[in-house]
Amino acid sequence: MAPEVAAAEAPKQLTGLPVLVIGPVDIGRLSRELAMIDEALLQLGLRKGGTEIKMPKTSQLLDKVIELNKLNLLQQTDRQILQEFLAMIDKQAPVIHISFSADPPVAFLEKLMAWLRHEIHPLLLVRIGLQPTIGAGCVVRTINQQFDFSLKKDFSTKRDLLKQALKMDSAPAPEPAPEVVAA
Repeated sequence: MAPEVAAAEAPKQLTGLPVLVIGPVDIGRLSRELAMIDEALLQLGLRKGGTEIKMPKTSQLLDKVIELNKLNLLQQTDRQILQEFLAMIDKQAPVIHISFSADPPVAFLEKLMAWLRHEIHPLLLVRIGLQPTIGAGCVVRTINQQFDFSLKKDFSTKRDLLKQALKMDSAPAPEPAPEVVAA
């Protein structure tokens, strides 16, 4: 009797992206880095010893993706699964554009991405832009809508209130009544 064949391992399901992967540029960078690793391992397999090949170092982004999805890049199937996953994200993931007046800190972007991926879509990508004229706040654009959360927009909607407040501050103060001193 033939020995029982072990059940084939189920294909790995990738869980998602770490919050450090923010936009389409990061996805492209990860794809190129993965292609370089794949090429280096292919060359190593073709040479079968002899000359040494220097393995490319992985970036912090790729390390986080590998750790989150529990992958082993030495395995051809894991590299292929990750490459297909990145290609799918590049083509299908929703992308929004957020403009700030200055570059936002990395800690803020991590919190923003964690919230957006939890509340909107687990694979959402964000393009960060700079628009110095907005003052403070941000402008969020999707494919079909725009939301202006800037200080400039807030001031323009409350222009009359601001004018009234400025008039009240610039009005002359009433003169104090003279003190009467008893003799």
